[in-house]
Order: sequence, then structure tokens, then C-alpha cells
Amino acid sequence: MPDNLSYPDVATLASPVYLLLLVLELLLMRMNLLRAHYETRDSAASLAMGVGYVITGLFSGLLIGGGISAIMFWVYDHRLFDIGTSVWAIVACFLIDDMRYYWAHRFMHRIRWLWASHVVHHSSQHFNFATALRQPWTGAIMGLFVLKLPLAFLGFHPAILIFASSLNLLYQFWIHTESIRRMPAWFEAVMNTPSHHRVHHGSNPRYLDCNYAGTLIIWDKLFGTFVPEQDDDPVRFGLVRDLGTFNPLRIAFHEFVGIAKDQAQRGLCLRDRFLYLFGPPGWSHDGSRDGTDKIKAAFLRRHPEQAGTPGLPPATGAGMPVMARELADAAGGQ
Repeated sequence: MPDNLSYPDVATLASPVYLLLLVLELLLMRMNLLRAHYETRDSAASLAMGVGYVITGLFSGLLIGGGISAIMFWVYDHRLFDIGTSVWAIVACFLIDDMRYYWAHRFMHRIRWLWASHVVHHSSQHFNFATALRQPWTGAIMGLFVLKLPLAFLGFHPAILIFASSLNLLYQFWIHTESIRRMPAWFEAVMNTPSHHRVHHGSNPRYLDCNYAGTLIIWDKLFGTFVPEQDDDPVRFGLVRDLGTFNPLRIAFHEFVGIAKDQAQRGLCLRDRFLYLFGPPGWSHDGSRDGTDKIKAAFLRRHPEQAGTPGLPPATGAGMPVMARELADAAGGQ
């Protein structure tokens, strides 16, 4: 099989379509024909992040793209099977790579080093087609390409892997909108949709760390991270603690600055330094910060009637031991 096999980068080639749809959504919003929210400075920041994403992608491709490609092809040269490049091989690769994307995305939310890059995409307080273009400038250095190596070892050609990822990114553009409330029930059951992805971008306690899917929502349902959108709990977009800036440089690097400040603290043991880098976002050595578990536990202390509803654990029992323990401690202290 030729090493020079190539497929179009459909996600990048579709850039003019992205901009056209963005303008169309904005115009229809102005005409009160669509439900959407745009704010000029926020949208400008998103577009600046998108332009920076393309530029840094080109530079990273020149600097480290060759090395990553060499690793991919070395693994592929030692593949288990000759899967080939048929249409069915591409379909199979897309499905398996979509599951790979699910886990990569989940890691991005649970490992601070990865979150430092991915947080950029969640930093807007709006959810529209401009938000879809708000992408990090540091993705190439995160090391997530290693998650594709098992697929190359299985026998999928690196070019097909890149093509599958490009198709996945292309699909995800249209789900960044408030204009579409719900798709048909059968579609909502299988595919990632605007409703499911709104939940993923929510900062409400019940919506934290869920709906990681790229194209197929079945992975969230299979691995226990699916939360449906609740009409009685409208999604609040953005971060738990919003940045309060439209400066692209601060948006791009603020979490890396935070990591550096944490590492500069005196008196930390090796474990503390490791967890400030690879622990979950919100972890702190003295317990002074709130991660997802603490945020949900605090919400349930204020609203105990919500325990066990979508996205929130039961007040007692198995499921999320940290949260259950916090709730029990709170109840005992009253």
C-alpha cells in the first residue's frame, strides 16, 4: 500500500462554508427568524482564535508534523492486519476513530494539561457558529496523537486516520447552535446534536463533564456520560469561572499561566506538582478550589430535591463516592 496515499482535509476546505453559515445565522437572527445570540467582541475573539488555530497548525505541521508522521508510519509498518483502503475500511475507521475521539475529548476535560488547551473552546459565554471556530493554538503539543497509534497498529493507514478525524471535525461544526432545538427522536438517539452539544458546553452543575461525543452520542450512553438537555434548567454557556476578557492571547494561554503559577508555589511535594499538571481541573493541594465533584455536591446541598436527576448523583450510595461523602458530611454537620 503506498505511503503517499492522501485524502482531502475536508474540515479545512469547508472553511468558506463555515463563514457563510455563520453570516447566514447572524442575518437570520437579526431578522428574528432564528434563535441565536451573538456579541460582537465575543465573536471577534472567536474568529481571532480560529485564524490563530490555522496559523499555528501550519507552523506546528512544519516543526513537528514530520516526526508525528514518522511515528505513525512506523507503527503502521508493524500493523496486525492489512485492512486496506476500501470504502468499508474508511467507514470502519470513522466509527472506531469516533470512539477514539470520545476518549480523547473526555481526557481533555479530566486532565489539566489537556484542559489547558481545550478550555479555549469552552471560554465563550455564547453558543453559535462563531464558537465552533474558537479553537486552541496549542493542540499540536498536547500529545494526543498517541491515541491514534493503536488504530495504525490495527491496520488503518495514517492517511485514512487523518481523513476520519477531518470528517469528524466537519460534522461538529453545525451542532454549535441554539437555532436548532431538537432533531427527530431517532436522530437524537444515535447522533450528536445541537441539544446534546449545548449540554456539553454548559456550566450548570448538572451539565459539567458530560456528552463528550464527536459524531455518535452512543459512546456517552455506552460509557455513562450522557446527560439530556433539561427544559427546566436552561444551559448557561461558558466556564464555571468566566475569563472576563476578549483578548485572544489571554484566552489562548491563561490556563498555562495558571499551571506555571501553581508549579511555582513553594513547599509542594512531587505528588502535588504532578497533580497540578495531570490531575483534574480544579484540583488543589489544600482543597481550596472546586472541581466538578465539589460543584455538584454544593449544588445538591442547596437543592437536595435534585439528587438523582439527570447529570446529578444520588445523595447517598454508589455512583460518585466523593460527592456522596461530601453530602453525608454536610448533613452530619447541620
